[in-house]
Amino acid sequence: MISSPEVHATHELVADLDRLGDEIAELSAHLDAATAQLLDLIREFDARDGWNTGFRSCAAWLSWRVGLDPGAARERVRVARALGSLPRLAHALARGELSYAKVRALTRVATPETEERLLAVGKAGTAEHVESIVRGWRRVNEIAEARDTFQRHRSRALHIYKDEDGMVVIRGRLAPEVGAVVMKALEAARETLYQSSLPEVTPTIAQQQADAIALVAETALHRGIDPGNAGDRYQVVVHVDAPVLADTDPLGQSVLEGDTHVSYETLPDQATLSTRTTS
Repeated sequence: MISSPEVHATHELVADLDRLGDEIAELSAHLDAATAQLLDLIREFDARDGWNTGFRSCAAWLSWRVGLDPGAARERVRVARALGSLPRLAHALARGELSYAKVRALTRVATPETEERLLAVGKAGTAEHVESIVRGWRRVNEIAEARDTFQRHRSRALHIYKDEDGMVVIRGRLAPEVGAVVMKALEAARETLYQSSLPEVTPTIAQQQADAIALVAETALHRGIDPGNAGDRYQVVVHVDAPVLADTDPLGQSVLEGDTHVSYETLPDQATLSTRTTS
């Protein structure tokens, strides 16, 4: 049977549209691969502070240099940074297996532990489906994070007690944000104590930490940690025999409240002695 001209023309039209669709898909894959390369460059540029020439951030530089909308620029930088620790997603984008839209959504929740599972989600679903999965994943993560935060808050504790030899032992658990503040304060105190004038024998890090926490405590009391309750409420009382104060080679003794004997030579300065801490 001979095909009619109308049928023949329809087959050619369908084949032509198929070729056009293939070209669109292929070019889109090339664009995604180019985007992957662009993100690699942005990540390196950001890590090397190439934007730090008067701009607030890498996103601000991108907005100026490339003409991106500020929001889009921030997203490019965020995704670029995230892909640095997500090699499977980065590889899929570079090969055109995942679109930038999918990768952008997946990097909001992906971690090295969940990357492989989310990569399968990205390959199996549409961009809309991936966005929906990510929204649900984020809700679950937020609930879990809130639960973890609550549990961490409940488990916070600081134990301070005297050992058999009179030394004070400190042991505790602090929330991450509180711990970060304490660590920064100790770092600043160590630098104050040891960078300005190095001792003949450099203490160990643990010893420096012990000295640093003493400086932090003294500084807090000197500067009025509780301005509404000045003076007597916060004082460390040291009972010192009169001969100790009058003689360079004393025979007396120095005793803290609680009957702990200490060497007068190791006591803090007089400003510190004028303070008292009570529980």
